[in-house]
Amino acid sequence: MPQFAANLTMLFTERPFLERFEAAAQAGFKAVEFLFPYAWSATEIKALLDKHQLQLVLHNLPAGDWDAGERGIACHPKRAQEFREGVARAIAYAKALGVKQVNCLIGKVPDGVSRLQIDQTVIENLRFAAHELKKHGIRLLIEAINTYDIPGFYLQHTDQALALIDKVGSDNLFVQYDIYHMQRMEGEIAGNLQKHLAQIAHIQLADNPGRHEPGTGELNYRFLFQHIDAIGYDGWVGCEYKPLSKTEDGLGWIQALAN
Repeated sequence: MPQFAANLTMLFTERPFLERFEAAAQAGFKAVEFLFPYAWSATEIKALLDKHQLQLVLHNLPAGDWDAGERGIACHPKRAQEFREGVARAIAYAKALGVKQVNCLIGKVPDGVSRLQIDQTVIENLRFAAHELKKHGIRLLIEAINTYDIPGFYLQHTDQALALIDKVGSDNLFVQYDIYHMQRMEGEIAGNLQKHLAQIAHIQLADNPGRHEPGTGELNYRFLFQHIDAIGYDGWVGCEYKPLSKTEDGLGWIQALAN
């Protein structure tokens, strides 16, 4: 059975964020992930991880003004210095929290800038981030996002992510493969997971349509969980879905589909 990490940005949202760690542990999770730690001190978060015996497996680089609709700044040529400062901030948190991989949301393509300049900015930013993170034993991940949920997002397909990794030329850059996003953009989930396993450092899940629990939509998660085991993936699978009701009420999918 895969190892599941509760995404605290999406799950247990009936509670304030800092109370979600206890809820995740009580629900049986051994690991958690979330988008951003930066609104809280690393000391606060570390204390909760230790108290509830949880491992933090992933967080993201700073991604601009999230509340204003920004979804990353790595593709913005005028914000390279801000991006680099964000890398340093992410490293400080990751080291304090024991995180070994950090995801970069590249962002929505800015208006009024040539595609060539945008592409070069992305490559240079990722090359910088991968190099800096490697100094501290932290892997850099990039994630393709569906354009139904986030129109205009720079990175949209698995092949695009792999080509970008080749252009960056770092051995410290990997794919975060989100099953929900890639089901919406390209399908062929099982085949792509197997084909690109060596470059996939983290998997996330949700069903489609609706981005709800596994078992609520069109994806055959019983098969996918068996497939993930069979191909030898040994990382965590982040549960990044929107519960249909209270988080605890929908967790039966783990026993029903993953055992």
